[in-house]
Amino acid sequence: MQTRGILLNYEGTIDTNGQHWGAILWHKFQKHNIGLDKAAFNKAYMFSEAALATGDIIKPNHVFLDVLIHKITQQFNYLTYQGYQLDYTVIDSIAKECDQLAQRTLRKARGILEILSSAFPVVLVSNFYGNLNAVLTDFGIRKYFSDVVETTDSASHLNTEIYERGVKKLGYAAEECVAVGDSYNRDILPSKEIGCQTVWLNVESWEEWGIDELGISDAEIGDFNQLPRLLERWEPAFSTGL
Repeated sequence: MQTRGILLNYEGTIDTNGQHWGAILWHKFQKHNIGLDKAAFNKAYMFSEAALATGDIIKPNHVFLDVLIHKITQQFNYLTYQGYQLDYTVIDSIAKECDQLAQRTLRKARGILEILSSAFPVVLVSNFYGNLNAVLTDFGIRKYFSDVVETTDSASHLNTEIYERGVKKLGYAAEECVAVGDSYNRDILPSKEIGCQTVWLNVESWEEWGIDELGISDAEIGDFNQLPRLLERWEPAFSTGL
């Protein structure tokens, strides 16, 4: 396969190495003894996602810690309305632990991003909150991406528009672009539908299939660090130097 450009998902792919943020926050809620079952947490998580995507909560200059504080606060507000008695003072602790996890993961990913961006144009594609450039700049990784395509539409996983925009930014045919993401529904299916090569970072299933039963993805990896070696096999002219 010829590879000329890369479409790389952000949230859940390079900031957590394939772990879903819902799963991470659920574990943090358990660690801090917030007494609720997973079904109630799921509802609170979905409420917070919708609130941040549709409300005027996240500002363009907000960094990731700001996003986490607002997201967890929205979850607490939802649960409080449902009758749960919660200690709001733990929000900062949970947010800081999650932010530190992202920082640690991105430190490990930085070398991979350096390798990829030195060989290919890399466009970051993400469903986020309108502040992704601020987050990337704060984490020191904006320089690795030739462009950023961000949508705040919470229903964007239902269509292929964001990946079509990413391909257009790269300037190549879709079949010359490799789309890499952790979400089977939001990343692999839509990018494959428009003709991209696909790599599924399949680590921790949350709301989706854990097995590519339809054989849609061209390859699966279990760690973001495996991506350069995979691309080296696909594109002989690309050398990882590893």
